[in-house]
Amino acid sequence: MEIDPQRIAADLCYKLVIGCVVPRPIAVVSTVSVDGFPNVAPFSYFTVASHTPLSLAFTVGGPKSDGSIKDTLRNARFTQDGGVGEFVVNIADESYADAMAKTGESLAHGESEFDHSGLTAIPSTVIKAPRVGEASVAFECVTTHVIPIGAANLVIGEVKHIYVRDGLVDDRYRVDAEKLGAIGRMAGNDYVRTRDRFEIRTLGR
Repeated sequence: MEIDPQRIAADLCYKLVIGCVVPRPIAVVSTVSVDGFPNVAPFSYFTVASHTPLSLAFTVGGPKSDGSIKDTLRNARFTQDGGVGEFVVNIADESYADAMAKTGESLAHGESEFDHSGLTAIPSTVIKAPRVGEASVAFECVTTHVIPIGAANLVIGEVKHIYVRDGLVDDRYRVDAEKLGAIGRMAGNDYVRTRDRFEIRTLGR
């Protein structure tokens, strides 16, 4: 099968790409509005942007069904654009998977995703946005880029502080993947665990 993405509907492109680009790591992004209201939502269009400086990137899709901007983007964008310019990337893991999924449900304006999901908003160390108390790893970021891509926006932030649960990292900063229990996103309602792993040795590694 040969497919021209310009000739099929956007929703079909979406189904195809999320079924092929798998598994995708999940950033549970917590932010705070200029009025001080916390927000949290999951994003599986997420990756490392750079390690020097350490930077993470995630993509916020198009606007809400009513045409308004999504709260995460509103809060994470630069102060001159009406945002706070900060966000926390909390790594999704098995211990709070159900609550993480609930943060992606549509709520009425003003309702708290933290309250709806049962997750705990914990003050961050160096930025205003809270981190998720249930997450074993949280990266506190300051926004450096907001790049429009069609109806979506790629948000990149430089990591200013990292919280890691005690016992998860050794003295050489190697993460115990078994203890972390990170999860990834597939298509539809499917997720994967990261416990089934195999090793490939290559030259120089």
